[in-house]
Amino acid sequence: MGVATRTPTVAYKPKPGEIPTNPGVYRFRDAEGRVLYVGKAKNLRARLSNYFAPLHTLHERTRRMVTTAASVEWTVVASDVDSLQLEYQWIKEFDPPFNVRYKDDKSYPHMAITLADEAPRVIVTRNRRIKGAKYFGPYPKVWAVHDTIDLMIKVFPIRTCSDSSYKKAMATGRPCFPGQIGRCGGPCSMKVTIDEHRAIVDDFIAFMSGGDQRFTRELTARMREASAAMDYESAAVYRDKLQAIDAVLNKSALVLTADTDADLFGIAEDELAATVQHFVIRGGRVRGVRATTIEKELDITGADLVDQVLQRTYGGATGADIPKQVLVPALPEDAAELEAWLRERRGRNVSIQVAQRGQKAELMKTATLNAQQALMLHKTRRTSDYVARTQALTDLQEALDLAEAPLRIECFDVSHLGGTNVVASMVVFEDGLPRKDQYRSFKVDETTDDTDSLYQVLTRRLAHIDRDDPPGGGEADAAAAAVSDDDGVVTERRRPRFAYRPQLLVVDGGQPQVEAAARALRDAGHDGDIALCGIAKRLEEVWMPGEDFPVILPRTSEALYLLQRLRDEAHRFAITHQRKRRRRDIQSVLAEVPGLGEARIRAILRHFGSVAALKQATTEQIEELPGVGPKLAASIHSHLSEP
Repeated sequence: MGVATRTPTVAYKPKPGEIPTNPGVYRFRDAEGRVLYVGKAKNLRARLSNYFAPLHTLHERTRRMVTTAASVEWTVVASDVDSLQLEYQWIKEFDPPFNVRYKDDKSYPHMAITLADEAPRVIVTRNRRIKGAKYFGPYPKVWAVHDTIDLMIKVFPIRTCSDSSYKKAMATGRPCFPGQIGRCGGPCSMKVTIDEHRAIVDDFIAFMSGGDQRFTRELTARMREASAAMDYESAAVYRDKLQAIDAVLNKSALVLTADTDADLFGIAEDELAATVQHFVIRGGRVRGVRATTIEKELDITGADLVDQVLQRTYGGATGADIPKQVLVPALPEDAAELEAWLRERRGRNVSIQVAQRGQKAELMKTATLNAQQALMLHKTRRTSDYVARTQALTDLQEALDLAEAPLRIECFDVSHLGGTNVVASMVVFEDGLPRKDQYRSFKVDETTDDTDSLYQVLTRRLAHIDRDDPPGGGEADAAAAAVSDDDGVVTERRRPRFAYRPQLLVVDGGQPQVEAAARALRDAGHDGDIALCGIAKRLEEVWMPGEDFPVILPRTSEALYLLQRLRDEAHRFAITHQRKRRRRDIQSVLAEVPGLGEARIRAILRHFGSVAALKQATTEQIEELPGVGPKLAASIHSHLSEP
């Protein structure tokens, strides 16, 4: 149980005046000396004093870190830029459990040019540690890299053969086999010298780095000159190279102006995890995309997350890998220091900006959408994995002190529109997986608030435990047949038994919602045989009935992911049903208005959203809608005003 004590603070709190006001980096350690958390600060005293406030005032997860630690230490540095570098080094060295954890979704293939070789060659590799190599990518698929190389060597014929083939060819004076069939353009092909080949390699790199406009212009001019001189064979060669360049460029559409070199980061996050989509833009084109998943242990703001992502991305980068512009969804507090840190590494100015308008903002939307989809996929995969599901159920059993693992869990949520159209949802997970054929939706006709709605719905549901017949009566009877498919569409079908007994009930909410649900369990006579908890979205706290403080599960806990997935699914299902009812209500009312067709009903529905809002509208407001004249507006208003 995560209990918030009223103890003023921890015993190892430094004495007043001990903490300097200089910039620096601090480390929290546990009793065994393990580093738990690393952070930086412009003013160490101001930052660390936040951790030593009265324990009951701290964020639940910050309190857990502070109480787990046994000591804190700090290192003063000369500047804020130095603190960035030291923080990165310590996080990399100690891998503290309370700092955010990074996990690349996969080992992406890259195109690499081995510049340290006498005759550099182009290869496809997942190894980012080749000494002296220049990398391009990452690419989503291996074949995408091979396709790009096949096109590029038509324009810039550089070496592709292995090192052994190169050495043998240079020793014997006979071309390497790839060179004999036109697949290798290195010195080993006996067509160019080492110096000439190095110049072609430089052009290859310049093109891949965004210099495509210059090469297109030069090849076009040469083709025209050859054609004018009636050297049609050479003109055909230049034409083929231009076509190859066009094919490469078509694989990466121009998304920003041709002179733009930038890295763009789209981020999606919830309380437990975040996903990052990193778009590498060179010459205005997306040259590579990398996806990263981040596990969050402590509560962290969006701006602080951007700070961590930039440190992680560029901490080990060389100057050539850092662009002149970094586009982010939120500006970190120490953006100026980050720019100075990146400038030192790049050797030239670097700007960190928020993409607010135009093409950059549109590209940021695309990256963010990809990040949102990746976050949903990450959560779904964790929930559907058998080992993770088993661990989640075991962790839940231990955290909630249950006699057995909760193989059947039912989660409830309430949805309404400004207090009207109140509905509730029940989603069912068995063995950690959703049972959509057993989802239920309920209409709540009269209620005072969400807690009363939960009490009513749970009372109706619990009345049918261990009975063979489904719940009866009006809306509940009809709604009990509502199920959701994978697209969230609610359909009507024959209901299976509604009498299965859950081992655990989960409600969306904190202490008030849990107490309302506990009252329903007591009144139904099931308070001793069905477990109950609630999950509060703000801090992802797990509340138990009769407890003053919540259970705090680790951010990386499989149990917390399962509860979050249950809560999100219940919320989605409730919203879907509530919106469907709202559309059905307004359409049935408007269909009775003479002269109002389906297209205009849809337009009114999009504009006003509910019958209640439409009833409050004046004739003039209704008339503002396209295709609705004064006469029709008056007819709509008059019809809705009838008792």
